[in-house]
Amino acid sequence: MSRHVGWIAGAAAAVLVAAGAITYAVAEDAGSDSGGGTPAADSADAGFARDMAVHHQQAVEMSYIVRDRTSDPEVRRLAYDIAQTQANQRGMLLGWLDLWGLPKVSADPPMTWMGMGDMASGEDGALMPGMATDSEMRKLGELNGRRAEVFYLQLMTDHHKGGVHMAEGCAAKCTVGVEKKLAQGMVEAQQSEIRLMADMLRKRGATPRSQ
Repeated sequence: MSRHVGWIAGAAAAVLVAAGAITYAVAEDAGSDSGGGTPAADSADAGFARDMAVHHQQAVEMSYIVRDRTSDPEVRRLAYDIAQTQANQRGMLLGWLDLWGLPKVSADPPMTWMGMGDMASGEDGALMPGMATDSEMRKLGELNGRRAEVFYLQLMTDHHKGGVHMAEGCAAKCTVGVEKKLAQGMVEAQQSEIRLMADMLRKRGATPRSQ
């Protein structure tokens, strides 16, 4: 691992660890809002928490990679905001699983809680809708300047679209009120960022990979 890549991984890990500081305070809210029962391991509440924690982790990693590949203040600011927001949300999701006494991994395929367990191929590391492949992550780490900015915005647009789909599933299926509220907030925030990234791509003479 190069010193550059090691710094990126270390920075992303530091954000994720820092996010854990708020985990248990937020988790207590989920416990008090669970309607008197703990969600089951195969519930939508648990499935969403596990899967979105993994989904968010990749967004944090992507954002720290691009912040080291461009000096553009607009892209760097967006990447920082996404990394901070999604690291904090990941801490909440993992904290709820701890509070509920549920495992952070499952033998079931990702997206099983949405009835889509047979759709996630996991090919080249893309475990869930919108996730970048391992090859795409390596490519992002090799680009610089405008090319890195465009590729990041395209990858993150796809990532957000997949995240919105998952969050809409939790908003419809989850039973813990505070988790449903978080999921709905993700939908609204990420849809807004999708529109912002479309504008940023247009400024750079590019378009999202999928319309």
